[in-house]
Amino acid sequence: MPSTPIVDLVGVGLNATDTLIRLASFPTIGSKVEFDEVSILPGGQTATAIVACQSWGLRTRYVGKLGDDTAATLHHTAFKLTGVDSKALTATGCTSAQSIILVDGSGERTVLLKRDPRLALNPQDLQQEWITAARALHLDGFDTAAATLAATWARAASIPVIADLDELYPGVHDLLPLVDYLIVSRDFPTRLTGEADLEAALKTMQQHYGCKLTAATLGSDGVLAWDGTDLHYTPAYNVPVVDTTGAGDLFHAAFIYGLLQGWPLARQLDFACAAAALNCTAPGARGGIQPVPNIETLMQNGTHHPALFPTRVFSNAQ
Repeated sequence: MPSTPIVDLVGVGLNATDTLIRLASFPTIGSKVEFDEVSILPGGQTATAIVACQSWGLRTRYVGKLGDDTAATLHHTAFKLTGVDSKALTATGCTSAQSIILVDGSGERTVLLKRDPRLALNPQDLQQEWITAARALHLDGFDTAAATLAATWARAASIPVIADLDELYPGVHDLLPLVDYLIVSRDFPTRLTGEADLEAALKTMQQHYGCKLTAATLGSDGVLAWDGTDLHYTPAYNVPVVDTTGAGDLFHAAFIYGLLQGWPLARQLDFACAAAALNCTAPGARGGIQPVPNIETLMQNGTHHPALFPTRVFSNAQ
């Protein structure tokens, strides 16, 4: 028996302390703009996805690095309150990662980031049993060498690897062949492959790196995925948007939840779109995390944005 408890999902990656500033409209250069309110909330790609999965009843573990400031206490408290098995390490003498998020009247967010280099998660920071005592591994790839080592251990233990990538980090080409479910931002596939067409880029990614699934999240346009045989498109749900912060994180969390339930791909994608949409109805990266029954209610009764892709690549959970 391992000394580390077995969990459903382990996440290795980013956390951030989000300073959320709500504005009526985005400021122009040189202007003075009154803001409506300011909130300081925990966030970060992987940390948010882990908290969401824990809230849905999965057993989770988070691996990352925090500073030794009061912001770190915010994260430790959030992990403790939700029941996440936190392996958050401490970098002494520096502040935790920070995001200043400007949210305009439409709910669209603009993010300003600051992360001390001493917060980098290094391969030697990891313990193998943190990774292998899990049913799935989720990565954002920011600290790429550590992510690659974690994925190597997971692959050797036949643990599926899910990645949320939005940048071509140095060393990412070593990580990609170890990823089973590669779900990336809209423009990542074309930047990675040089293919101008998104469908072609997703297919090239899957063929080149051997992923089980490649997909691109498209914001209000939904998600397009390629499983090696078929294209699957699911449109986004039309909801009253307050803040789009964390929508992608919730999409990944919900996709992983469905994966671990053994759902068909179409249902996974639809559930992920619904969870992401609901998160946009409240402020903050985690403000709109809804219980599973609420997400399923939206799937049953909600309306979608117009489909971006034609019927030949259209698939949903019906």
